Amino acid sequence: MSTTKEQNQQKTDTKPAPDLKAASDKKPAAINLIWLYIVVISIIVAAYTGRMDAVGKASFDSAKRAVELAISLIGAMALWLGIMKVAESAGLMRAVTRAIRPVMVWLFPDVPANHPAMSAIIMNMGANMLGMGNAATPMGIKAMQELDKLNPEKGTATNAMCLFLAINTSSVTILPLGVIAVRAASGSTNPGGILLPTLCATLCSTAAAIFMAKLLSRRSEKKFIQASLSTQISGETAAEEANNSQIQTEELSPPGKFGKFAAWGALALFIGAIPYTIMTGGPVGGVFESITASTAWLIPGLIIAILLGGYLCGVKVYETVTDGAKEGFQVAIRIIPFMVAIFVGIGMLRSSGALDLFTGIAGSFTKLIGMPAEVLPHALLRPLSGTGAYGYMAELIQKAPDSLEAFMSSILQGSTETTFYVLAVYFGAIGIRKTRHALPAALFSDAVGICAAVLFANLFFNMFNG
Repeated sequence: MSTTKEQNQQKTDTKPAPDLKAASDKKPAAINLIWLYIVVISIIVAAYTGRMDAVGKASFDSAKRAVELAISLIGAMALWLGIMKVAESAGLMRAVTRAIRPVMVWLFPDVPANHPAMSAIIMNMGANMLGMGNAATPMGIKAMQELDKLNPEKGTATNAMCLFLAINTSSVTILPLGVIAVRAASGSTNPGGILLPTLCATLCSTAAAIFMAKLLSRRSEKKFIQASLSTQISGETAAEEANNSQIQTEELSPPGKFGKFAAWGALALFIGAIPYTIMTGGPVGGVFESITASTAWLIPGLIIAILLGGYLCGVKVYETVTDGAKEGFQVAIRIIPFMVAIFVGIGMLRSSGALDLFTGIAGSFTKLIGMPAEVLPHALLRPLSGTGAYGYMAELIQKAPDSLEAFMSSILQGSTETTFYVLAVYFGAIGIRKTRHALPAALFSDAVGICAAVLFANLFFNMFNG
């Protein structure tokens, strides 16, 4: 008997401690529950509204659109990841990082100051600020790939990833050029009047994103038990990157005198074309119209600056671009399953009539905070569907370009982001399934952005029409 008791006691003593990580992995992430109930609510509402056939059709159509969109992204991703690789090889991204290093180190303490992730994050934020969405997405994916190299727990988002995604969905917007162009085309008397209120609203939403992401990261730090390992891996990776940069520097072969002369001459010709265009019939309709017309110069200007900069530093431009383009193709294919899931859920929700039902109920309450009922559908669509929200905004502007509804919808479009799309693309690119606090922080930022857009739209609209 005593022997049996001793054996049982020994088994009890040697029983392994509970694995906190495994226990935390069993808890579903927020995106799992949200996606599940979007689908469930859509089907239930469709059962009562008689739109079951539309919901079933939407599930197939949305899956098809998700794949088509992912395939259409291959070209843009291949191009810009290739260009980013040129900037990285030439050391241009490290130079950009040094300019605002103190702020970035405070925001992302787990990421080494000289790590390529820092410069990719900065490039993404800069593209978003200037309204270059086509370039911002590949840069953001590049940043996520670099952040994943520092990830001690593959498949689980790190604090830096969550914060980056939250900031990305609420990025400060200096020039909402696409929205200004729609307002100008619709005959608005002051198409650029949304610049300052949009900037104020995005400052609020970005501050909210940083605050909530930092707060939630502290609360979840105990669950993310590998976080302490991140610093060690970050240091090792930073050392590897430094060694790689030294190797790359040795392999660089800057051009000769003629090559440098040709490159600098080409750059001078491009810069000289700016005053030439203005003097020979460029945009003369005012400051805002000139800013809007200059959008066509932003992306080509960035391309020529990076490629010529890389060439002058000795980068083999063509070979480097093609190497980066291979990564773009692979990333575009990798995100398809994530985009299909998100698009199907959103498509079913819209087709079921659930959004219309909620709008009808909540419309009377939103008037109390200064939001016209006509703007509410746009606020609900914005985190779910970029094209749907953009189309709804354009419709409001075309109906009455100088109305409060059009003004508020324009600011709202530039103050928030398609959160679920960004989540699917960025996390899908690196296979993140456990998103931790990224979605709650991003949705909180969206809510603050919507409220700020309503506040500043009413304030500035009254000023302009007072």
